[in-house]
Amino acid sequence: MSEQVYIRPVGTTPAPQAEHGDAVRLAGGMVYAHRFAVILRRNGMVAERWLASPQTIAGVLAELPESLAAEAQAQWDALCRVHPALELGERTIRLDQPQVVGILNVTPDSFSDGGKFLDDPEAGRAHASAMLEAGAAMVDIGGESTRPGAPATWEGDEIARVVPAVEYCAAMGAAISVDTRRAAVMQAALDAGAHVVNDVSALRHDPRSREFVAARGCPVVLMHAPGDGADPHADGNYTNVAFDVFDALRERRDAAVAAGIDPARIVLDPGVGFGKSLAENLAVINALPMYHALGCPLLLGASRKRMIGALSHEAPVEDRLGGSIALAVAGMNAGVQLLRVHDVAETVQARNVWRGLRDAALTDFAELPEG
Repeated sequence: MSEQVYIRPVGTTPAPQAEHGDAVRLAGGMVYAHRFAVILRRNGMVAERWLASPQTIAGVLAELPESLAAEAQAQWDALCRVHPALELGERTIRLDQPQVVGILNVTPDSFSDGGKFLDDPEAGRAHASAMLEAGAAMVDIGGESTRPGAPATWEGDEIARVVPAVEYCAAMGAAISVDTRRAAVMQAALDAGAHVVNDVSALRHDPRSREFVAARGCPVVLMHAPGDGADPHADGNYTNVAFDVFDALRERRDAAVAAGIDPARIVLDPGVGFGKSLAENLAVINALPMYHALGCPLLLGASRKRMIGALSHEAPVEDRLGGSIALAVAGMNAGVQLLRVHDVAETVQARNVWRGLRDAALTDFAELPEG
């Protein structure tokens, strides 16, 4: 018999005063959580569920089987953890508020831009500059399309695409992540001035990648994708997708730490759009606050994804801005620290308004009596 425990935030509040202080700052960010579901899963099925607040959580955790006590306490501690800033070259990325990561695809078959930034380096340079000026905290550069059905890319071609883009972004003083599954591409990009590895395979695709990332000591984004071979979208079979993604991310986190990667340098991404149906993507997004219990900052990449079209009369990719902003706001409301997007200026504006509302909420309840 296998048993797992999960602590899922199920109630948030604009400010802790509204709950007379019975709330925690979720993952050190701008979202306050005051209600939590403690869920016991047995043999893949939910067996028991308790509700708790910060004032009652200790009593609820005491009801759990002894074998799960340490894991449950670790998850609770993680939900309350304040994450330090990422120091990336000349830039510091604070993780106490949502940050926007701009996408720069240098592939011939990108679903969002049709390869224009690969064919025209000047256009790529201008796009990167515009994203940084609009408020992007980091630029994520990818040289291989990982959309469903995309062919695999030879690492030599990927390096030839990525390195020039890294170099011109580095010349702008940008914080840079490289979106790749291959250790040789990681090395070439980091040597050219990149700072972060963003791997959709969570360091599974290339057996050299874990050792390489550990040796370089760079931050790494581990994304959930069910396929461990050439197709990251394959084998998407779930009993309960929200919990199954949690378990998979925990396994990849632990494998990375076992390989010598500093846990403080790990970011987790639940992999919206990778090997998941529309219903499964929605379930994962609704469960985002739970993934803070894994103890790592979170990245959400939902911009222009197919699910937006599916919910919007099959809107084409160029007409998915509204849905992209809606999903970004859902991420902010869940306490996600990094939002990977195509439309930087619009997302930064949405973030700034969201942040203003959050700041104002801290004084909205100033007149409430104590007790």
